[in-house]
Amino acid sequence: MRVCAYVILAVGSVSWFAPLLLHRRKSATAPKLDRRARWGLLLVGVGYSLPWYTKYWRRTPEAWRLGVAVVCFAAATALSWAAAQALGRHWRIEAGLNTDHELVEHGIYSFVRHPIYTSMFLVVVGTNLILGPLYLLPASVLLYVVGTAIRVRYEETLLAERFGEKFWEYRRAVGTYLPKLGHPNWASDKPRP
Repeated sequence: MRVCAYVILAVGSVSWFAPLLLHRRKSATAPKLDRRARWGLLLVGVGYSLPWYTKYWRRTPEAWRLGVAVVCFAAATALSWAAAQALGRHWRIEAGLNTDHELVEHGIYSFVRHPIYTSMFLVVVGTNLILGPLYLLPASVLLYVVGTAIRVRYEETLLAERFGEKFWEYRRAVGTYLPKLGHPNWASDKPRP
C-alpha cells in the first residue's frame, strides 16, 4: 500500500506539473513585475512542504486517503493542462505582464480566473493525504490560502492597471478559484470566445 501511495504521489505530481513546464515562456523578464508576490509563493511552498518534514515513510495511508488523493490529483491535472493551454505564452511564475500581454478570458478562464491556483490547492491536499498526519492538513491549507491570496492580489492589481474596466467586468463575472453559481457560460447557447 505504501508503494502504491508513492506511485500516486509521483504520477499525480508529474502529470500536474508537466503542462506548466511544456508551456513555459522562454523569453526575457517581463517589463512589469511585482516582486512582492514572491512572499505568497514562499508561503505556498511552506504549506506544500509541511508533510514532507514528517516521518511519512513510517505511515501507510488508509485506502480512503489514497482514493481522495487520486481524485485531487486527477482534477488538479485536468485544471493544469486546461489552464496552460489557455494561457499559452502568458504563463509565468512571477507576477508580471509582458508588453504584449492579453487578458485571457477563454477556455477554463471563462469559468475561473485562477485555475492553476485551484489545481495547486488540490495538489497540496492530495500530497497531505498521502504523506502527512491529518492534523497538518489545516496548517498546510491555511499557509497555501494566505500565500495564494497574496499572489492573487498583486497579479490582479497588475491586470487592473493594464486592462482597466475590461478586467473589472471579467472579475465581476468570473469566480476567483471556483466558477460562480449562475455563471452565464454554464447555460449559454452562444459559443464562448
